[in-house]
Amino acid sequence: MKESFLYYIEHSIKTHWTHQALSDYKGASHTYRDVARQIAEFHLLFQQGGIRRGDRIALCSRNLANWGIAFLATLAYGAVAVPILHEFKPDNIHHIITHSKARLLFVGMSVWEDLDKTHTPDLETVIQLENYALLHNTNDRFATAYHRRHELFNQKYPGTFHPSNVHYEPDEPDQLAMINYTSGTTTASKGVMLPYRSMWSNLKYALDKMGYNPGERLVSILTMAHMYGLAFELIYPFAGGMHVYFISKTPSPKIINEVFSEVRPHLIVAVPLIIEKIIKHRVLPQLEKFHIKLFLKIPYIGRRLRHSIRDKIINAFGGRFKLIAIGGAALNFEVEKFLSAVKFPYTVGYGMTECGPAISYDDWHTFKAGSCGKAVDRMEVMINSSDPESIVGEILVRGTNVMEGYYQNPEATATAIDSDGWLHTGDLGIIDKDGYLYIKGRSKNIILGSSGQNIYPEEIEDRLNALPYVSESLVVERDGKLVALVYPDYEQAKKDKVSTESLKKIMDDNRKLLNSMIPMYSQVARLKVQEHEFEKTPKRSIKRYLYQ
Repeated sequence: MKESFLYYIEHSIKTHWTHQALSDYKGASHTYRDVARQIAEFHLLFQQGGIRRGDRIALCSRNLANWGIAFLATLAYGAVAVPILHEFKPDNIHHIITHSKARLLFVGMSVWEDLDKTHTPDLETVIQLENYALLHNTNDRFATAYHRRHELFNQKYPGTFHPSNVHYEPDEPDQLAMINYTSGTTTASKGVMLPYRSMWSNLKYALDKMGYNPGERLVSILTMAHMYGLAFELIYPFAGGMHVYFISKTPSPKIINEVFSEVRPHLIVAVPLIIEKIIKHRVLPQLEKFHIKLFLKIPYIGRRLRHSIRDKIINAFGGRFKLIAIGGAALNFEVEKFLSAVKFPYTVGYGMTECGPAISYDDWHTFKAGSCGKAVDRMEVMINSSDPESIVGEILVRGTNVMEGYYQNPEATATAIDSDGWLHTGDLGIIDKDGYLYIKGRSKNIILGSSGQNIYPEEIEDRLNALPYVSESLVVERDGKLVALVYPDYEQAKKDKVSTESLKKIMDDNRKLLNSMIPMYSQVARLKVQEHEFEKTPKRSIKRYLYQ
């Protein structure tokens, strides 16, 4: 079999046959053999039930081992997977099922209860992900095959199921693998068409550069329906023979602490918000103590203390991981400065759904703090600027990872990918002489100052988020002035017995302190406290367009 995306999946199953593959935390566990058997059963069901290669199969639920199995079965069959974020509202889920022309839906029960099948008339079959029960079906052939699926399997594979029974039709580079609908940070979601070459290229880069070994463990924190979680918390570890644990609950610091203490993962893939919460709540307050601040200034003691602090953070994540790979958004400046100072094993990458998702990354030993690494293999990065090292411009990317386009949306595709094949990311940045990429913000978010200066709200927010009792913030323009919308850390304020009036005073002081750190043209005129958390995409980015 030629080296292709499905070659890696097939090879991993055969090589790691008896190893643990996918587990629900405190739930069912599946070996690579178990996964292969389920895939084989699904393939017989699809075949007998009239599902063809190229047909769309949608998946929508919280993270589950069964989600991973159904997804791998879909791709290994040659059908097109349509992962749908379970956080989407029912009308959006209805739209995606209809828009993608999905014939079959694997769904979590909590999602299914809110859906109305009359809004998806072309959807033939619905299977519950928790136990693979048939919830809805209008396809007689499929119903017959479903009830005979175990019999069909035993007929085809009498006796023991062996690795030699596993064979998947090789994929072609430009064959469509997935339609992944974007999470809509700035606009409504679009269907990103990802061919197998993109899936293969992302996987090969991870296998070549991330260096994890068969049998090692990973906790899946990010939603599988988002490309970042899917690529690096399911596809890569599965193809590498690792053991993935899925947690279906929202990954609060408390839950993460419990799961990591028990599983003790070797690799952690996360978004900044998760890391920042743990560092800001558990570590930075300790450093405010006078004697620690003093000791850190003494070279030898400072070095020993830094080692001690680093060990404490590592223990908070289970004690034996080799790397935390952070992506999805920029890491807070103060938190990153601290992690860099204690030589913590972290790296920050950059990507987007349209690249399936990797654009840039670097090994933590050579990673430059503040950057998001260098272009990954088979990808080019260019800054659309007269001086890419010092003048901010739009980040353009080109290469094997880039999507085919947006499904049934040629206008959006033409806007995103130019005639030379460059994908216009909409992000702004600079690139240094060594090829390290530094992101400055989104082009759609730029605010023009009164004297024509470009103001990047993300840079102001990054400073503001490091100030006392600020959980998250958003800087917007209102009536020609900059206004900071702030969602305070109410939990910490309550713990510290800070009254509502005192919190307002602290926020006003924060605004003054913030203005002392930034140029005159980007001064914040007013700070408005938000009572509720900002509405977010599943990768925990604030949906800015709702507040502008």
